[in-house]
Amino acid sequence: MENRAVTMVMASFAADSLALGAHWVYDTPAIETHFGRVDSLLEPQPNSYHASKTLGDFTHYGDQMFVLLESLAAKKGFSLVDFSTRWRALFKNYSGYVDEATQGTLAGYESGKGPEDAGALSDELAGAARIAPLVYCYSDHLENLMEAVQAQTKMTHSDPLTVESAAFFAEVTFRVLGGLPPIKALKEVTEESFSGSELSEWVNSGLETAADDSVKIIAHFGQNCHTPEAFPGVIHLIAKYESDLKEALIQSVMAGGDSAARGMMVGMVLGAHSGAGTLPEEWVSPLNKGQQITELLQQLR
Repeated sequence: MENRAVTMVMASFAADSLALGAHWVYDTPAIETHFGRVDSLLEPQPNSYHASKTLGDFTHYGDQMFVLLESLAAKKGFSLVDFSTRWRALFKNYSGYVDEATQGTLAGYESGKGPEDAGALSDELAGAARIAPLVYCYSDHLENLMEAVQAQTKMTHSDPLTVESAAFFAEVTFRVLGGLPPIKALKEVTEESFSGSELSEWVNSGLETAADDSVKIIAHFGQNCHTPEAFPGVIHLIAKYESDLKEALIQSVMAGGDSAARGMMVGMVLGAHSGAGTLPEEWVSPLNKGQQITELLQQLR
């Protein structure tokens, strides 16, 4: 399982970096025209949201996931206070894009709130998408994992369904690491833990489209950041490319919009299933923090 757990984390980081060059481009024909098939890491465009970044960097999502991993390694487990402190330090003089959820959370801190209640009322999936390091840390303790993923999500994104989505994908990935195929894990977790939730409808919608064209169906669900639109697109990609991590992440980018958060979730689940050898080395070796990620993961074991 260790091999697959490492791939799970690296695939989530690589997915974010793969999306960097075309992130938040919603015009899918324009992606094909300007970038072609995005099967390698790209330099961000000068007029993009990530113009201050370079090839091998992460979006602001991946940067937050890296800070979470640093915190876990330093504390040998999840500490909301420590993660909060590091997260705030990241954005003190941040040169990248600062989204509304981050701005709202920082404002919450400025008003005197603590990490339990400073989070913005944001329903963007990104808050739930940075949890791969937590699944790695608590791969043998589901109860601790569920508490940690919900607390870290709520710290910046307090929308209840987004917090619930973090718990859902954490439990799915936990079961995949335990040996269940992703589609079976999706179905079991939905039936056993989320049957009365709105999430169950999103899961069914995604599973029903497994034979459809990814670019078209994600446009149908919604390419944007918001959990109700992004969630079924994640399910679709997991179901359609259950045994093809590389193609799943490429298609996530080609589908446009918030391909970073979508890809981070897909990479986590499918990386936990496929293990080493399925994540292209040309996506890992250029990561500017790749060696640091490896060292931090080793510190957690």
